[in-house]
Amino acid sequence: MEHNLTAPLTFRSGHQMKNRFALAPLTNHQCEDDGMANDAEVKWLRMRAEGGFGMVMTCAAQIESGGRGQGFPGQLGVHTDAMLPGMKRIAETLKNTFSVVQLHHAGIRSPQEVIGQQAVGPSAHEETGSRAMTKDEVQNVIQDFISAAVRSEKAGFDGVEVHGAHGYLLTQFMSTELNQRSDEYGGSYENRTRIVREIIAGIKRECSEGFSVGIRLSPEGYGMPLTEVTRFCQELIDDGSLDYLDISLWDCSKESADEEFQGRSLLSYFTDLSWGDVKLVVAGKLKTPADAEAMMEQGVDFVMLGRAGILTHDFPNRYKVDPEFEATQLPVTAEHLESEGLSPAFIKYLSGWDGFVK
Repeated sequence: MEHNLTAPLTFRSGHQMKNRFALAPLTNHQCEDDGMANDAEVKWLRMRAEGGFGMVMTCAAQIESGGRGQGFPGQLGVHTDAMLPGMKRIAETLKNTFSVVQLHHAGIRSPQEVIGQQAVGPSAHEETGSRAMTKDEVQNVIQDFISAAVRSEKAGFDGVEVHGAHGYLLTQFMSTELNQRSDEYGGSYENRTRIVREIIAGIKRECSEGFSVGIRLSPEGYGMPLTEVTRFCQELIDDGSLDYLDISLWDCSKESADEEFQGRSLLSYFTDLSWGDVKLVVAGKLKTPADAEAMMEQGVDFVMLGRAGILTHDFPNRYKVDPEFEATQLPVTAEHLESEGLSPAFIKYLSGWDGFVK
């Protein structure tokens, strides 16, 4: 039984996925130092589109015009119009799938050796040596997210995903621990989530009506209680601006870290929300066809494959032919990864992952 993984999915924006498989936004270190897309990035993404993924999303793409938001070397950039030629190359190679740019700012997690300056965040952070953003800087970075979305549409992409997960800048603003501001971007729940609301509203205002917008959120942690995240998700759903919410679970079968909410899966707190026509996608250790099918059975609308998408560029096409095909298992050789369209820089990065590369 295929559990509808091969069925198309239509979003409120009008865009459609040809199946329920999405390529996760994956750190890869393979763009140029200035953020320009290159042959390696185009090849990596093109192979996933040709492999049948219904949605192909770029790696987290740096949005700040001043360069302070970069999170890793070789990161794709969408922060200036100089990036448009490379962005257009990617969009053109993804024209037969639903193409999405993930918009990202690392905040206090921007390595000083990469950005060449002091990192910034909602508040000063002693451990990273970062400083608090001024109110003008907060409003500038909101506009940077919006401008990056406009640039993505101009380049020919179908939509953007706002990266609000994994402890990066937007998570830092939503955090009860990291955000110690006393202005309208800190303090209360409403103030801590304000930056995200303003980014989404700005993108919807400045992009065309049919341009797709989604957001990635962590379910808990980073100073964000589960109850606040589920509340925020429901409010974003009810707002009517988003096509989908991407809940990054790390492990889709895990329970909450908070003892109060244990005894059921963390995912269930999100499938229990009133979704209307907004779609739910999850990521986290979905390695096999059976893993993907299990998520659909639990009420997810589509699945996001990370490591499985790295290891098998044509995972969706293989599933369509044989829903019980045997997924590639770790560790794998560098030669296997090269055959799957990964660049030497990407393979070198993955070599630092425990048990990934032989």
